[in-house]
Amino acid sequence: MNTDRKALWAVRQSALPTVVRSCPDCPGMRHRASGKIRVNANGKMLDVWLLLSCATCDRTSKVPVHERAHVSTLEPARLVAYEINDPAAVRELVTSASLAAKNRYRLDWTGTWELETRMPLYALDDPNPLPVQVRFELPAPVRVERLLQLGLGLSRAEVRRLVADGRIRLPFAPDAKAHQDFELTIHGPGSVDAAKRAKSLDAPDAERSDLARIGLPPAPGRELPRRELPRQELPRRATATGASPVDQVRSRTTRAAALKLPR
Repeated sequence: MNTDRKALWAVRQSALPTVVRSCPDCPGMRHRASGKIRVNANGKMLDVWLLLSCATCDRTSKVPVHERAHVSTLEPARLVAYEINDPAAVRELVTSASLAAKNRYRLDWTGTWELETRMPLYALDDPNPLPVQVRFELPAPVRVERLLQLGLGLSRAEVRRLVADGRIRLPFAPDAKAHQDFELTIHGPGSVDAAKRAKSLDAPDAERSDLARIGLPPAPGRELPRRELPRQELPRRATATGASPVDQVRSRTTRAAALKLPR
């Protein structure tokens, strides 16, 4: 594989996710980040909240981030970021799955990302494999087959066919959701066909051995060639009288029969 020839796909952030939780003042369930963080200090104890705005009535609500935390437990740079409403700190809190689970709300990632592709000059019928690195700018859970559709410009059925044929190698199922960096490989039809031919050549022997293991005959036309076994013969060792053991047995049988004849 030519490691210098790679493609880069990046899942870029286009918006922050929507917080789905009930509003105390209206029936609205969707909240957006206000871009602000509130810090309340009481001596050496701190309370930190993420501020949200209801998309329906614009009511401000607070999401607890740190409650009654000692000032020494927070890094100075992080505390400053909270106090100045640093956009990176706001983004980190809004996209935090652990914070959402802690406060029992859901994140809606619809419309929050877009795919940017940097592909070298490559065609799907190219026999050489192409590694594709997928990087996430935000932890949005994205279905893998959707990424393949956008990155390759193919339909869902075409993507699934390429995966089933081994043309696209993935570290997990195509209907799985990914939110972290991973790598996939696109294979040309030549390499896949060669692998299938090699596998088909080994298949008859494997099939015959499996059938023999369970006591079934092989399929017609796939019988194993019969091997001629050496014919085993009784040993003809000469005795002191010069006759072999077989001849001696025959002689004794003849004499016994003659003694039983009536006179």
